[in-house]
Amino acid sequence: MTADDRYKLFGVYVSQNVFDALADYLYEAAGVVDYESYFDPSESTIPVGDPGADATDRLVSDLVTEFADLYDRAAFETAREVDADAFDLAYLAAEPQAVANARERFQAAATIQEADLRTIHTAILAAYLSQAATREIDD
Repeated sequence: MTADDRYKLFGVYVSQNVFDALADYLYEAAGVVDYESYFDPSESTIPVGDPGADATDRLVSDLVTEFADLYDRAAFETAREVDADAFDLAYLAAEPQAVANARERFQAAATIQEADLRTIHTAILAAYLSQAATREIDD
């Protein structure tokens, strides 16, 4: 299997309600029953074709493509109010370039907002997931 046949695994810190919404999204998109233990963090890559990884790859690709709109809709103040100890680590799998692009955008947003990445991850993913119910899962 070549590197092109694998997604890169990376983590984002999100509030509990965003983690739960992400779990619901992955259940609907890929039948992931236990998102909390779905991805093994000791594995840095996941094979293409894994249903959960394919779903998070689409999600990350959408995040990168729609980042400006999501940024405009994101509730950064609400995310800032989350207690620092109340964030959960959520793993996503995506093509390596998409991971790099997402990280770059998250970091830029953190700089602009003068906020930590937990706040940015939570706000941006909440904006994405709030519209997920109205979007086609398999666009």
